[in-house]
Amino acid sequence: MGSQPTSGCHVVALPYPGRGHINPMMNLCKLLVSKKPDILITFVVTEEWLGFIGSEPKPANVHFATVPNVLPSELHRAKNFPAFLEAIFTKLEAPVEQLLDRLELPVAAIIADTYILRAVRIGKRRNIPVATLWTMSASVFLVFHHFEMLQQKGHFPVDLSERGEYEVDYIPGFARTLITDLPTIFFRNHRQLLLGKALECIAGASKADYFLSTSFSELEPLALDAIRSQLSVPAYCVGPTIPFLDGDGAGDAAYFRWLDAQPIGSVLYVSLGSFLSVSDAQMEEMAAGVRDSGVRFLWVARGETSLVGGAREEGASLVVPWCEQLKVLCHPSVGGFWTHCGWNSTLEAIYAGVPMLTCPLLMDQVPNSKQIAEDWKIGLRVKKEDGGGGGGGENLVTRQEIARLVRKLMDAESGEGREMRKRARELREACRRAAARGGSSDRNLDAFIGDISRAD
Repeated sequence: MGSQPTSGCHVVALPYPGRGHINPMMNLCKLLVSKKPDILITFVVTEEWLGFIGSEPKPANVHFATVPNVLPSELHRAKNFPAFLEAIFTKLEAPVEQLLDRLELPVAAIIADTYILRAVRIGKRRNIPVATLWTMSASVFLVFHHFEMLQQKGHFPVDLSERGEYEVDYIPGFARTLITDLPTIFFRNHRQLLLGKALECIAGASKADYFLSTSFSELEPLALDAIRSQLSVPAYCVGPTIPFLDGDGAGDAAYFRWLDAQPIGSVLYVSLGSFLSVSDAQMEEMAAGVRDSGVRFLWVARGETSLVGGAREEGASLVVPWCEQLKVLCHPSVGGFWTHCGWNSTLEAIYAGVPMLTCPLLMDQVPNSKQIAEDWKIGLRVKKEDGGGGGGGENLVTRQEIARLVRKLMDAESGEGREMRKRARELREACRRAAARGGSSDRNLDAFIGDISRAD
């Protein structure tokens, strides 16, 4: 562990308790201590989450602190997500306050996920500056921030089957988008409860002392400029908050040895995230479509291993329960990524320069899919004709359509394939320049560290 610093800048990190939020918060903390070794970070998680991540490698001066398990278990949160979210908003504040009372060193700043609703209020009461960390795209933040515009234009509430193809072209900094490509929280069951809480979190972010985006300036320049102009606090773009500090070289696991034996750019990497998945019927179509495409693949299958296993062909495919995703994406044998379009996975694919086949399930994944395929032009969309913004419903994408899309994505010699890969390489270089010493995100990290150090 190493000894705790007894002086310097002490920061408390409050991530939202979900893998897609904890990972970017931890990666940000690693970036901060890599630039300023005398920073001490207290990383706050529930006791359950400490059991999940307590053994994962981290810098010596990032220390875990726990609050009791006052939330529904991570293992079951998808079964009643509104109840899980309500618990986060109502049950975390008191335990976090009690933890802050126990800390020996004074706190210079709190970095809290935007969805930790009460963090700003806690900071104000204690006179501690709070930085809100937004772990989705800057474009999605703007949609929530200007939600009243959707209402004024008659685009909320709306029946997607009747008006889903209407365009949203009036939000500052937000690219022209169809209503059906907005976050699914606007249109799904429980939308009133979830949307109301999300909007409350966005309003809270505007009251924080700093705004941190996990994107990078070159990826979403108009959206980030709009955020800077509309918020009255410093807004720093510090992405990509992905584990690139761990290196992108191959490891010694069996799946890396398998990748080493495959031709360059020949493997489709398939991973649909850690929270929700598609139906068994759709998974069967996906597995059959990938198999029928004739493309080599590496598939991360968690609960659906038996469904995916039938698609395997000896030597030409591999199914694993987990892998080091960024390192896999950076492996030269990988030529495409079938993704649910979570923001972290999107950033990792951009960092690796790998084109994507997009299969969004919920929330911000749908607008991310649209950006990937239509704005950045580094991917293809797998779309159901269900009018539901990319998820739900019984209409299946057939194995024939999936096989066609997989072959199209992996065809590096077609005109579209060459152009897609050229664009992916350009964004890869922009991403790596932003993160490199003297790059836009690197400079923003320095500025943020300077701010909180002076506040200390």
